[in-house]
Amino acid sequence: MPKNKDALSRYRWLDERLRNKRLPKPTLEALIAYVSDKMGAEVSTRTIQKDIQDMRQNPELNYMAPIIYDRATGTYRYADDNYSIGQLPIEEADLQGLEIAIGILEQFRSLPVVQQFEDAILKIAASLKINREALQHQGLIKFARTSQYKGAEHIPEIVDAIKNLEVIRIAYQSFDRDEPKEYWVEPYHLREYQHRFYLIGKSQQTSGGDLRTFALDRIVKLWPTMKHFDEKNFDDASYFQHAIGITVHDGEPEQVLLAFTPRQAKYIKSQPIHSSQKVIKDGEKECQIALNVVINHELIMTLLSYGSNVKVLKPASLTDKMKEEARNMLANYK
Repeated sequence: MPKNKDALSRYRWLDERLRNKRLPKPTLEALIAYVSDKMGAEVSTRTIQKDIQDMRQNPELNYMAPIIYDRATGTYRYADDNYSIGQLPIEEADLQGLEIAIGILEQFRSLPVVQQFEDAILKIAASLKINREALQHQGLIKFARTSQYKGAEHIPEIVDAIKNLEVIRIAYQSFDRDEPKEYWVEPYHLREYQHRFYLIGKSQQTSGGDLRTFALDRIVKLWPTMKHFDEKNFDDASYFQHAIGITVHDGEPEQVLLAFTPRQAKYIKSQPIHSSQKVIKDGEKECQIALNVVINHELIMTLLSYGSNVKVLKPASLTDKMKEEARNMLANYK
């Protein structure tokens, strides 16, 4: 694909001018003037010449545009009058990518930046749906509907509060309480994990300035306070560096050594559990993988999801925790 969106725009304007039958066939100078006018900036001769060459031959673009140069008149045209780069079929991989992108955008319709382009998004989504339904009726493919992000309606206000260093007041309904509890929060960071959004910030009711994590789907109501806080140096990359998921403890990271079955190891090596993952031993009977992480709930749930395909070798505290979980699971089936 082209290196930048300007190149895509130039290809589109070149295609439009070459297809325009109401105007004389364009010379190179006419193409340069037309594209420059549409782009609102001067485009060089060399750039347009390269664009034409790329439209003709670049395998990544795959336009293979039949652009002909008539030496007698010094003009350009398409050999096929019906050709257009906009009529090229979309490959399956591109179609899947578009569906994922549209799915994400549809979930954030409440954001002002998305609302500006809602009509275009809906048109593309409808077109993709028609294409997919045609394939599904042939029994070729079936896509599950993506889940919506509950609590996403709070994102615009929280983002504004983070940018403006404004304290927000929230009514938060945690799973272990019967009634919502009110918090005054200094918001620092928003993060998505497993189809949920979380706010990381400092609760002003908490002594010592400890950070807290609030799930957006548990926020019952949110109010502005018009109160501001001093800027804090919150580095999300450092904060989550040693964590899997959203829970970060005060404890130091530990080396976790895991033994996977050879079959499971293929998946783990292709999609690492954590950025610190290293293969220590890769044999016929097992593959040992080391992680440098904090021991949190998300790590334990991840390991439990592999069932008997993984064994925790160390640390002993995590091994004991996994044994306890295994015993409790077994007890459910007695």
